[in-house]
Amino acid sequence: MQMTKIEWTESTWNPTTGCTKISHGCEHCYAERMSKRLQSMGLEKYKNGFELTLHPSVLIEPYSWRIPRFVFVNSMSDLFHEDIPFDYIVRVFKVMNDNFKHTFQVLTKRSDILLEYSRHLNWSKNIWMGVSVESKQYIERINTIRNTNAFIKFLSLEPLISDVGSLNLTRIDWVIVGGESGPGARPMNKEWVRDIKNQCQLQDVPFFFKQWGGVNKKKTGRILEGKTWDGMPQSLAS
Repeated sequence: MQMTKIEWTESTWNPTTGCTKISHGCEHCYAERMSKRLQSMGLEKYKNGFELTLHPSVLIEPYSWRIPRFVFVNSMSDLFHEDIPFDYIVRVFKVMNDNFKHTFQVLTKRSDILLEYSRHLNWSKNIWMGVSVESKQYIERINTIRNTNAFIKFLSLEPLISDVGSLNLTRIDWVIVGGESGPGARPMNKEWVRDIKNQCQLQDVPFFFKQWGGVNKKKTGRILEGKTWDGMPQSLAS
């Protein structure tokens, strides 16, 4: 487990690392940049750079975590990558099932694989499942996650690179919005963010604004309409 500065979680746990790009939001992937940096530093876990790699040795780690915390699973990969064996995903879920005092937040762009596997997985209530929707082109991912068996379903509209239009947030428990950051970051229109925030309020869905992004995300910050927006699923918020 690693502590993290990601605003909507507390720590990260990576039973796999590496990925392949499948949509427009992947163009400037932060995980790819970080993997290459860690590889150049000589970290054994990243000896393969951003090539998909399983790390079964880390599956035991959550059993030693004493303090309950929010854990972003696979911040450096995608648990539902097409090359990850289903049996390995089951093993990861077993670890999450066994460690109920922690809240595990899983995020994927591969909503089709998620839906295919969903009914075969054990969805304990401490597993929050999310999909990335970076533009209107990928809005179908919302309909897909709606049909999974996860108890808490969320959307990560990050990097938000276009207007997403009208959102049907039925059975969606949480919405995160953030702009792209780092080299070559694509701009995010303020009206896109305000529109999503307003839709969340109208449909009574917690809204979390992560960042404006840009080349210097610390400078642009995360203030929207004069305040921070740190909404969390109400039934489970601490």
